[in-house]
Amino acid sequence: MKKIGILGGLGPEATSDYYKELINGFNALNSNGSLDYPEIVIYSVTMSKFIGLLETNRYGEAADYLIQCLNGIKNAGADFAVISANTPHLLFSEIQAKVDLPLISIVDVCAKEAQSVGAKRCGLLGTKFTMNNDFYQKVFSEYNIEVIVPDEQQIEFIHSKLFQELELGIFKDKTKQELLEIVADMKEKQQIDAVILGCTEFPLMFTDDSYCDLPFLNTTRIHVNAIINACLKSENDASK
Repeated sequence: MKKIGILGGLGPEATSDYYKELINGFNALNSNGSLDYPEIVIYSVTMSKFIGLLETNRYGEAADYLIQCLNGIKNAGADFAVISANTPHLLFSEIQAKVDLPLISIVDVCAKEAQSVGAKRCGLLGTKFTMNNDFYQKVFSEYNIEVIVPDEQQIEFIHSKLFQELELGIFKDKTKQELLEIVADMKEKQQIDAVILGCTEFPLMFTDDSYCDLPFLNTTRIHVNAIINACLKSENDASK
């Protein structure tokens, strides 16, 4: 199997979830009870540094910071890597162009999953950086899927809850209900037919496959499945 690289820390709760999901995924494949796991390199970045650069519109410096970290992953021997957060994917094309290491995009694999469930109008929940930029829209449009974001007030509410609660490992029932009310509002007013959990902390709160009679696209699990498939594909290719 190929050695996996994970750029994490954005935030730590989601990074831990990636590791657990990967181990669970390989456990499910190892039906004979073997302990055959891939080697994994995790580089946990300083979240305050990265978010601070975004908040001051220093996107070039933010990209350079992640490129530096991904080069560290490459130097540790990883064969490919992922970024275990949605927000940094607004810089994905620039980062991939400057890193000599294959990256699996969370947005690309989520778009394929959305297409597989027949979605046509996906509501996007994430940080304000994710919701106010168009990197999800650009990729999903290639699959003839629209991406809809909440209104400005709702965006600010979601962003504040992410950084004041979820990123700190705080998950409140009240917050969950308030977020579901936003989803219900989008379903009624904007006719969304699926929801993108566009922050990898959200799957820690929304653990079911659907809410409000809508499929919830768990970007962590979708990304992890793509990582596992890449490992298995690499192994099979090597045996040919």
